[in-house]
Amino acid sequence: MSTAKYSPRLADKYKKDVVPALMKKFAYKSIMQTPKLEKICINRGVNGAVNDKKLIDVAVAELEQITGQKVIPTTSKKDISNFKLRKGMPIGAKVTLRGEKMYEFLDRLVSVALPRVRDFKGISDKAFDGRGNYTLGVTEQIIFPEIDIDKVSKITGMDITFVTTAKSNDEAYELLKELGMPFKNIKNN
Repeated sequence: MSTAKYSPRLADKYKKDVVPALMKKFAYKSIMQTPKLEKICINRGVNGAVNDKKLIDVAVAELEQITGQKVIPTTSKKDISNFKLRKGMPIGAKVTLRGEKMYEFLDRLVSVALPRVRDFKGISDKAFDGRGNYTLGVTEQIIFPEIDIDKVSKITGMDITFVTTAKSNDEAYELLKELGMPFKNIKNN
């Protein structure tokens, strides 16, 4: 009986296709120099959480459905009287994905969720931070098939940050493009 360990499709693609492509493009001397996806951080602010505490529970439950991992509610760091906000009040939810769950989430995001966005023409290639990280804003949580549209009381968005080991925006762009991210304008380098 063979006990073949499960490996996500994109993790295999990274090893077989992405690493050789990046080695060729950037002329790395070692495989260890090739950038890789370290983690995916998903952050969701909840509008109106100050007045209605149940909105945080809904946001946490929806993020847990989308990611398949435990989600942490985020709290405010300081008092802001204009927003009736006190330090320590829950105002959002966040989760960090690594390893198999990270690759599975990226696979579902690229192949299922993003194509469900209305009038989708690709994602912007201008949201890199200069250190090889990319942040994508999603305006509706209903693009994910795990969310039952009939049970959604409020449509909200989230920020998805892809943290890579790339040293520059170009390296990170090539890494994410090779992993299947549908960028709008394909750069010609």
